[in-house]
Amino acid sequence: MTGHAHPLLTACTRRLLAAAGVTGAATVLVFAGTELLPGDAAEVILARSAGGAGGTPEQIAALRAELGLDRPWAQRYVDWLAGIVDGDLGRSLVSGRPVTDIVAQRLGNTLLLAGLAAVLLVPVAIGLGVWSGLRQGRFADRVTSAVAIGLQSLPEFVAATGLIAVFALGWKLLPPVSLIPDGTSPLARPETLVLPVASLLTVMAGQSIRMVRARTGEVVRAEYVRMARLHGIPERRLVRRYVVPSAVTPALQLLAGSISWLIGGVVVVEQVFAYPGISHELVAAVSSRDVPVVQALATAMAACGILVYTVADLLAIVLVPKLRTGGH
Repeated sequence: MTGHAHPLLTACTRRLLAAAGVTGAATVLVFAGTELLPGDAAEVILARSAGGAGGTPEQIAALRAELGLDRPWAQRYVDWLAGIVDGDLGRSLVSGRPVTDIVAQRLGNTLLLAGLAAVLLVPVAIGLGVWSGLRQGRFADRVTSAVAIGLQSLPEFVAATGLIAVFALGWKLLPPVSLIPDGTSPLARPETLVLPVASLLTVMAGQSIRMVRARTGEVVRAEYVRMARLHGIPERRLVRRYVVPSAVTPALQLLAGSISWLIGGVVVVEQVFAYPGISHELVAAVSSRDVPVVQALATAMAACGILVYTVADLLAIVLVPKLRTGGH
């Protein structure tokens, strides 16, 4: 018994503590970002109630005091942070609804959309990336690379519009929009998920495939792979045991970045398909300066991104032993 913790446990603990620290820093940035928005909810509410004329300075000051917007920002941040810890995100300044209900209703739909795209993205990126990387310079690799570059250059709304034109308006196989009644899970109408997921996959697959392909090409040319081949190790075993782990592990962080982008990039796709995710609530909350809703949604998106990177870090630690000891 040496009394020392296992290197894997130590490395994982360090990553989790780092993730907690980054999440805390993200809450500060989110709060500071919302503080920098011009105007506030008091001005927006009075402007809407007065038909755009706005209220008098006295009315604005009174409403700010009623909403608690006149308190020092540091006090509001501490109260907001304490609410997060207690699971109470406050109430919407505009609608008065609990922010927790707004976030739970919409964020789940967005995470479902991004999660389905991520589940399909990982095998597609690794499969086609490794397949193309093993054939670098050949016709199949050139075609795959050209298609990947073409997909990577497409903006989300262009990919979504093209898929709608072909599969909804042309062949009439799928609905052009994702109209889902309130309180109903998108899984109850899975056909409404197909085109939004395909749009995200189309945009993200190109970059991810190229990342894995490039890394696979480097590994195939490595000295230890050539030596293994000279020792007569069968090609399939060589690819499975040496090439794929060495190519995929460094690409995990890059794939995590792609998946993390999905959580924010899904906003455009949701708007195109009228999908009931966070985009509508987020855009409405920003335009009305509904700070508690903006803060809750932005913090949730940041936390999801940090979680994805942390999971990728932990997977890399499990797959590469030297990462557990800092390379020693």
